[in-house]
Amino acid sequence: MEFVTVDRPVRSYVLRGGRLTPGQRRALDSLWPRYGLDPNTRPDWSSVFGRPAPRFVEVGFGDGQALLALAEAHPERDYIGIDVHAPGIGRILSGLDASGLQNVRIFRADAVEVFHRCIPDASLQGVNIWFPDPWPKKRHRKRRLIQSPFVSLVSRKLQAGGRLHLATDWMDYAEQMLDIADVDETLSNRAGHGNFLAGSGERPMTRFERRGRRLGHHVWDLLYEKR
Repeated sequence: MEFVTVDRPVRSYVLRGGRLTPGQRRALDSLWPRYGLDPNTRPDWSSVFGRPAPRFVEVGFGDGQALLALAEAHPERDYIGIDVHAPGIGRILSGLDASGLQNVRIFRADAVEVFHRCIPDASLQGVNIWFPDPWPKKRHRKRRLIQSPFVSLVSRKLQAGGRLHLATDWMDYAEQMLDIADVDETLSNRAGHGNFLAGSGERPMTRFERRGRRLGHHVWDLLYEKR
């Protein structure tokens, strides 16, 4: 499995050398051909999933817990996960194999490149970007994924009525997300201009979020609909 990139000036992630467990390594070696996608091609999605169905993308799925929960709860949908970190990909591949779910496929690639290369315009029902790297130091904030050009790119990929769901537990990043997405003329804030979502919508609560909430951490959700 090759990690493919193209040149662009600022990336929203750093490839970490996290240690793979033996199980994660086995999953990457044996299950990637079944669930993995090539970021250098534009797939025929009906052939990939064996059916036409509403398609949803999750960017930065971490350990895959939320993505697996959604895929199990909504078998009528197809889900595309995008991440760059091998341990998390190994975990979700193991989860897919154990659950028998057939409605998830995975890119190991830069999300910006995947949206440019692999996702046709007006083809998605939803895009979920939950807890992207907050890059908390001021000098690093240019690395944050949620910037105007990326929001515009994602909006192009949504069908009319399709939804972009953002979430973060960093207040200043939440405010940045709100400022950027609220002024995009193609998107409508479902909570009203200038407002965060009351609750988390259909976003599953992971064990990391539950732990954070016990520690008093707040989470801000934003839900936008393509006009």
